[in-house]
Amino acid sequence: MVTALRNLSAPVRQYLLITGNYWAFTLTDGALRMLVVLYFHQLGYSPLSIAMLFLFYEIFGIVTNLVGGWLGARIGLNRTMNIGLGLQIIALSMLLVPADWLTVVWVMIAQALSGIAKDLNKMSAKSAIKTLIPADAQGQLYRWIAILTGSKNALKGIGFFLGALLLSLIGFTGAILLMALALLGVWLFSMWRLAADLGKAKFKPKFREILSKSRAINTLSAARLFLFAARDIWFVVALPVYLSTQLNWDHWRIGGFMALWVIGYGAVQSIAPRLTRTHNAVGWGLALAITPLLIIGGLYWQLPPATVLVVGLLVFGFAFAINSALHSYLIVSYARGDGVSLDVGFYYMANAGGRLLGTILSGWVYQAYGLTACLAISAVFILIAALLALALPRTADAAQP
Repeated sequence: MVTALRNLSAPVRQYLLITGNYWAFTLTDGALRMLVVLYFHQLGYSPLSIAMLFLFYEIFGIVTNLVGGWLGARIGLNRTMNIGLGLQIIALSMLLVPADWLTVVWVMIAQALSGIAKDLNKMSAKSAIKTLIPADAQGQLYRWIAILTGSKNALKGIGFFLGALLLSLIGFTGAILLMALALLGVWLFSMWRLAADLGKAKFKPKFREILSKSRAINTLSAARLFLFAARDIWFVVALPVYLSTQLNWDHWRIGGFMALWVIGYGAVQSIAPRLTRTHNAVGWGLALAITPLLIIGGLYWQLPPATVLVVGLLVFGFAFAINSALHSYLIVSYARGDGVSLDVGFYYMANAGGRLLGTILSGWVYQAYGLTACLAISAVFILIAALLALALPRTADAAQP
């Protein structure tokens, strides 16, 4: 096996190392989220208090993607990726303090560091792929991005299971310590083997250049914002609360179902190039917009709600995974070859903004108007994303203003 790895080309070896880093980080990220939710629920924290623990995680994602892209272009993606791994180790270490120290503020700070680490790692991984693929190999770029993105989401779902399992077997502190040590090993190996000049721009971009001047990237970023707001407006808060209060599902059943959904969603993303002959973000967006409306129809006609939601989620997850994979490919394709992280960082800033918007609306709209309203707004947001995609260029040469 060692011989086979040595015989691989340098770009493929770098791709495998980047993917391995991303996988390791994603496992700890998913496991940490589940550990925090379950452990602090055991300590008697209210659902609102637990939700507040993740507020900084999402907010700092917006800032990190915007600034991180500029930083990656100046100092190299190898450094931003390794900084992300290092920050995650620090965030995990902060949770090794005695239980009396684990106040809401302390854990929010740890989660803020984890959020910064996650988005630095994601931006670095996806930007780095652009530097490893020839400009005329768009099919290969699509496949590599799809595999990286899909495997990440599948592993995040596995991380949910891993967090619950470790909490049951070795407790909160033991689980955190094990993950921190494992990630430390990955970080040290990455420091040793990741190419030193990966993704470093030939020019030194000024801070004011963090805002994209490309019409294609601005349009795609706006579409991404509405796409992810459309998912999270009903998936993050409204759906789990509805399953608990209206269908009487217990926490393990809800968590297990949502983890399996994320794993399946990631699996579809990874094979998206086999399922899409063209990069038609408009057509797939319109297909996705129909799904929430069909769920509303099923609930209106009083079909079994559990069946309507489970089947609806499967269809939604399939179509959403294709849309997400297409967007992830298009941003890397549109991004400039030199300073790619600037464009990718700006795009994922919009992604984080969509998640934050969707999360806030999910709680407010569900509390005020119910699940049907969340689904209706989701359909409108998806339609907006699809209409924005109409303005996207049909070629990969789209980084010009």
